[in-house]
Amino acid sequence: MTTGHGDQQVLRARLAAQLLDGADHRSPTAVVSRLLAVQAQDLASSLWAVGVRSSGTTKAEVLTALEDGSIVRSWPMRGTLHLVAAEDLGWLLGLGVPRVRSTIAARHRQLGLDAETFSRSRALTERLLSGHRRVTRDALLTAHTDAGIPIDGQRGSHLIMELAMSGVVCWGPPAGRQQALVLSEEWIRAPRVLEADEALGEFVVRYLTGHGPSTIADLTWWSKLTVAQAKRGVEVAAGRLVSESRDGVTRWSTAEGIGPSAAPRPPRVLALPGFDELLLGYRDRELTLPAAFADRIVPGANGIFLPMITVDGRVVGTWRRRTSTTGVVVTPTPFQPLSQRVQAGFRRAAGEYGRFLGLGASVDEGTSAD
Repeated sequence: MTTGHGDQQVLRARLAAQLLDGADHRSPTAVVSRLLAVQAQDLASSLWAVGVRSSGTTKAEVLTALEDGSIVRSWPMRGTLHLVAAEDLGWLLGLGVPRVRSTIAARHRQLGLDAETFSRSRALTERLLSGHRRVTRDALLTAHTDAGIPIDGQRGSHLIMELAMSGVVCWGPPAGRQQALVLSEEWIRAPRVLEADEALGEFVVRYLTGHGPSTIADLTWWSKLTVAQAKRGVEVAAGRLVSESRDGVTRWSTAEGIGPSAAPRPPRVLALPGFDELLLGYRDRELTLPAAFADRIVPGANGIFLPMITVDGRVVGTWRRRTSTTGVVVTPTPFQPLSQRVQAGFRRAAGEYGRFLGLGASVDEGTSAD
């Protein structure tokens, strides 16, 4: 599908909003705060999602932000793990958790997870972690088993998720290749407190700052807020928002995010991680990913989004990597043959990924010219 001039403007604006337009160096916390939340069920992918949005940032810097408590990981919405700025976690949970609980209540009943079980789990966890202690997932689940709280049949995962959605714990400092669990009350030093309309308005502004131009449908899909909540948030934030309608579609942006169209430039080629916000931040993904290629990003509709090659905001292929102690080899799989300019751009993007990891990078030339 060929994008029209208006579509190209939307894509350019989204690249700028998502800090994918070649922006200057920003701290990992500033990147996460800009996007409000970064999908993070795959931790390694989420680290690169932060790194690719800030020139010069390394994996070590992102891990440091997790270690010092600036960024945390939890289930603030959709029942999906996200990275968020630590100060935002509490009010995001307040908005997003009620609808998630309503969708998983039946599963909790199937697993025999009732209020008494959750209360016992909470008391045990608070005793175990109190005093700024940190534990791995396995250690916490072992403690549950020792206390006679069953963890089989996905009970353990649901217990941890409920602890996180209740604001008791969050995923904090690195622990090997994963993260340790900590008490949110002790770990998060200065939580923001936003209530009701204030929280809705802040959510809308922050989502649009990091994802606009977007539709109300995009917003409600991403957040799982109700349409009524989303519209109320738009009303609260009205003075900070602008909208534009084209072909019957109304998209919203923050007033600060609107500016003159970018001048023509060489193709902006990126090696984005799987589950990246450039794709998953919207309900309607046709501008970014043509429907004909959707199954190439999520093979077999298995829910696993592959790393993507994008050119000026459009997905043109996937990529994979092989890492060793000495370097990383990146192999592109384009949907169609790539031009020499795009191939060169991808080599630069792969080099940036290697630099992020602190490794030398090479490209297994699987591309071909137009």
